[in-house]
Amino acid sequence: MTFNFEDVKNDFDRRMQGAVEVLRQEFSGLRSGRANTALLDPITVEAYGSPMPLNQIATINIPEPRALSIQVWDSNLVKAAEKAILDSGLGLNPSTEGQLIRIAIPSLTEERRQELTKVAAKYAEDARIAIRNIRRHSMDQLKKNEKDGNISKDALHEYSQEVQRVTDNFINLVDEALSNKNREITQV
Repeated sequence: MTFNFEDVKNDFDRRMQGAVEVLRQEFSGLRSGRANTALLDPITVEAYGSPMPLNQIATINIPEPRALSIQVWDSNLVKAAEKAILDSGLGLNPSTEGQLIRIAIPSLTEERRQELTKVAAKYAEDARIAIRNIRRHSMDQLKKNEKDGNISKDALHEYSQEVQRVTDNFINLVDEALSNKNREITQV
């Protein structure tokens, strides 16, 4: 079997990109005081015998900057959707009118803002750990290929530097995303 560094590079690059994408999705679920449909993305509703994302049983709109409206398609699922929102831990209080659920987004207290910045920091650290684990796996793969005689020591050194350079770039993306999210959370 011949060794191809491009295959290894494409694999760890794709996986690191995935870690950053997961971080962005987690950040979109953090409330910043403004209405955002992504806020409801992590909510799943018990529907038809299995858990389903809220956005697959309803239409979610932003009628005004600090409010969300959820039009549930099946009237039998309104109570389940309302319960899922209450149980989500997002601190949202839905009010129901027929098949329409309205949510007023309360302004954030200073204490809640500080909590959210800590949660954002934890999400970012989880992403950094995932990226470093991907780096370690790639480095192990390179060392194994060097041990098996598929690549030289010089090539191992060169490839290792490239893996570290890409890792540093993705860590910088995580830090930048965290900085932006903290700015958004603390903005009054």
